Amino acid sequence: MSALHPFVAAAWPEWPDYALVEDLLPPLREFARAGRVALATLVSIDGPSPRPPGSEMAIAADGRVAGYVSGGCVEAAVASEAAMVLADGRPRLLDYGVGSPVIDIQLSCGGRIGIFVRELREPSAYVNSLGLARRARRTVTVLSDASDGAWRVEDGVHTGDAGTYATVHRPPLRLVAVGGDPVTLAVATLAPFVGIEVVLLRPHGPARPPEGVTLAGYDARSLPVALADLAVDERTAIYSLSHDAEVDHTVAVHALRSPAFAVGVLGSRNKIASRVQRLKDDGVGEHDLHRLNLPAGLPIGAQTPHGIAFSIIAQVCQRDRARQA
Repeated sequence: MSALHPFVAAAWPEWPDYALVEDLLPPLREFARAGRVALATLVSIDGPSPRPPGSEMAIAADGRVAGYVSGGCVEAAVASEAAMVLADGRPRLLDYGVGSPVIDIQLSCGGRIGIFVRELREPSAYVNSLGLARRARRTVTVLSDASDGAWRVEDGVHTGDAGTYATVHRPPLRLVAVGGDPVTLAVATLAPFVGIEVVLLRPHGPARPPEGVTLAGYDARSLPVALADLAVDERTAIYSLSHDAEVDHTVAVHALRSPAFAVGVLGSRNKIASRVQRLKDDGVGEHDLHRLNLPAGLPIGAQTPHGIAFSIIAQVCQRDRARQA
């Protein structure tokens, strides 16, 4: 082991399982327990890019990685640079793509990207700060000093300057699912795989949530009580999957009067007109009705619980992406 590079990267994985890790807080915590850790952030994009600004990749001192910043074109090179960052303590701004001085690494998308790599100082404090913000569903910005990688967390959305890189961390998308049928269970099972938290409401349902499902919340109380206590923000979608017209209507009215960015009701297309008219009669305006997905889910012809759940989750993601655009 050389004095210049005291960190030896592990063999690069044959399959990019590291890219399936969207939530970096758990691996960052694990990497920090084992030793030092570097963090790579996608800070600039010129032209097309498979990943959005702010995408990150964590690199452990033993070479393990989690997350990705491109489409697999640069990750091995970034991990190698991160090892050198951990060796000499100096942050690096990496430049890859069209017009970059690094001519042996090109991007298949034809763009150009900048990636800021630094040792993550006090990684446990970093993870705790972001974890607290997430649990409180607060949007925060990590401001990293370009010269030494020092970081601080500030509430709200901020932009960096010539000497600072800003990375905005928003709460996870949250899907409130009302019901207890197989589709509801499939939604609760599949949504976490794409980073969507699920809160399950099942009025007068079992005391315990379904086994083997990761939920952000479960409420079996009566619907009026559960809705009254439901915390809804602009990163929340609410879908009624109850097969009960009264429950669906109550949920839709409550959701459309809330900040929820998407609202859906499972049911027949033949009942759309009557359901929309009833919502209007209850004072729901045209502007709010634009958030309503009736019937719930993208029209992919799904007929199984998992297929319908997939169409609903895809619709939630589509709605979120559309409002960002």
